[in-house]
Amino acid sequence: MAQLNIVLVEPEIPQNTGNIARTCAATGARLHIVRPMGFTPTDKHLKRAGLDYWHLLDITYYDNLDDFFEKNRDGSFYYFSTKAKHVYTDIEYPDKCFIVFGKETKGLPEGLLFANPDTTVRIPMISEARSLNLSNSVAIAAYEILRQWDYPELQNFGRLREYDWDALTMFS
Repeated sequence: MAQLNIVLVEPEIPQNTGNIARTCAATGARLHIVRPMGFTPTDKHLKRAGLDYWHLLDITYYDNLDDFFEKNRDGSFYYFSTKAKHVYTDIEYPDKCFIVFGKETKGLPEGLLFANPDTTVRIPMISEARSLNLSNSVAIAAYEILRQWDYPELQNFGRLREYDWDALTMFS
């Protein structure tokens, strides 16, 4: 089974983290949270944003970035930042990769980005925009990677409640 790892470094807004947790639960991605956080794991806004998907979530907490890298030494890391030179769609992401996002107000440490220029990527936007919402950025990145992997183990068809799609093809 292909494995996507989503990493939040010092997240500050519980609703963003809750939305990201829901994206992780719906896609089977693992969530890694690097402390400190701007809220507690029991925050009502975090829980509300994640809805009733918490039982589907694989989540790991780390004390700091050093702790995270120590426990994931063999990982392939891709750093998402508005300061990057490369576009996120230009990368071929390997299985078990880690996509890393910084805190809402400051992003990732510039030293980390400077040390990893070839794996630091951006989502294009107009120059007047400071950044996209963190949970939107994570969803964009996650689904690009899953698209590259041909959506492994994800259901790629839906069902109507009152109609049968198969009946429609009988008349086509």
